[in-house]
Amino acid sequence: MTINQEDDVKNDQQLHKEKMQKQKERVDAQIAKNSIERGVAILMTGNGKGKTSSAFGMVFRALGYGQKVGIVQFIKGAQESGEVNFINDHCPNADIFQMGTGFTWNTQDKAADIHASEETWKVAAKMLADASYDLVVLDELTYMIGYKYLDRSMIIDAISQRPIEQSVVVTGRGGGRELREVMDTVSDVKNIKHGYKAGIKARRGVDC
Repeated sequence: MTINQEDDVKNDQQLHKEKMQKQKERVDAQIAKNSIERGVAILMTGNGKGKTSSAFGMVFRALGYGQKVGIVQFIKGAQESGEVNFINDHCPNADIFQMGTGFTWNTQDKAADIHASEETWKVAAKMLADASYDLVVLDELTYMIGYKYLDRSMIIDAISQRPIEQSVVVTGRGGGRELREVMDTVSDVKNIKHGYKAGIKARRGVDC
């Protein structure tokens, strides 16, 4: 390496160090500024794959700290899923309830779907009112709002009035402006490309 090349490397290292130092100062300042201690409300929405997977990532994170988790799955439950198998077999700190009717376009029975969603919501509402749950996941709940199977204001009130230390994660496409406004964090998962559209079957351990 020539002297000029060595100087270039040193300059590059110095510039990188200065850049990272400024970034660290910004991050440290934001951490110091954040002083609110309470549970958070998170909405995972959008047309892309990964909303439920992200929610279960938070489930396993909470369980790793010995926290108690409640999971309610709307729509899903008529078919096997790896995460539910694992929780049922290995996670005594997690309570899971599934509506179990499958997708509404499969049942094609609006009255039965509404009844099932109402009964499932009763379980969710109890979890949201129970301070012993550190985290509550309401998977695919937004569809119940979109189909008008459940009252939007009832859901928003239950989320808003939950115990202060409890966090809640809601997944599903849509949900509406009112739901987004009451949530602390909203992530929009975009669909760039999906193997399903190319004819690839859902795969155990990845899709279910």
